[in-house]
Amino acid sequence: MTTVTIDKVSRWFGNVVAVNDVSMTIGPGVTGLLGPNGAGKSTLINMMGGFLAPSTGSVTLDGQTIWRNEQAYRHIGIVPERESMYDFLTGAEFVLANAELHGLPNPGAAARKALATVEMEYAQGRRIDTYSKGMRQRVKMASALVHEPSVLLLDEPFNGMDPRQRLQLMDLLRQMGADGRTVLFSSHILEEVEQLAHHIEVIVAGRHAASGDFRKIRRLMTDRPHRYLVRSSDDRALAAALIADGSTTGLELGVEGGRGALRIQAVDFARFTELLPRVAREHGIRLYEVSPSDESLESVFSYLVAA
Repeated sequence: MTTVTIDKVSRWFGNVVAVNDVSMTIGPGVTGLLGPNGAGKSTLINMMGGFLAPSTGSVTLDGQTIWRNEQAYRHIGIVPERESMYDFLTGAEFVLANAELHGLPNPGAAARKALATVEMEYAQGRRIDTYSKGMRQRVKMASALVHEPSVLLLDEPFNGMDPRQRLQLMDLLRQMGADGRTVLFSSHILEEVEQLAHHIEVIVAGRHAASGDFRKIRRLMTDRPHRYLVRSSDDRALAAALIADGSTTGLELGVEGGRGALRIQAVDFARFTELLPRVAREHGIRLYEVSPSDESLESVFSYLVAA
């Protein structure tokens, strides 16, 4: 079993700190690296793949430093998010070149197997500059798999894929995880991670925000305070009726978009969703609008950092 260990790692570029004192262990199975865009996910993956050295701390593969360790690279496959490729090559030539760089005994057979694994045989003779984004993603995947690595690192691998391609790749990654390989993929979409990963690592603003199975992470997100914008036929009476209940901790009357509104912070999500319509009905108040005001991923992740 192959394990990647990140120990007190930081990475900065000039005055910009991209990763800040992160520690985590990635073992066999499928792990999701979750965080908003710009959180530091790509930097972490590039350090795990040996493309970047940490400014401080260490990144190891089964105890051996990855940076500038040729033997470690033989065990790692990486699918970067960036689009730059050798567009003048065909898909088959691109994957074959990677097989030859790894010094495989039969690079042609390995390349054909990898292309078949990602269902790209039909387009292997076409130049990469004619590929769609989803096709590019799959040929990058084939190139990463050609030497049958024990560790697979994927940076936003589902970008640009159609629903069928996404399902096919998800099935492939599940099978690799079940076979005992160490698979890590990054995403900024929680639902994408939930469908595939049993274990999730959350990164926000370069910091390690949370770790656990997706049920634990989802519970943290659900249990956080929720903020709502409510418009009703009588915001003042509604606020008076809600304020005494323990499911709310803050109510503020104000103006939003030129109209009166009530801002509510709920700390007991389940109770509040039952309480609001019941209180409105009992007091003869009509609800015109009830909308969450903090449902962006950035706000959710920021809460996890503070939790």
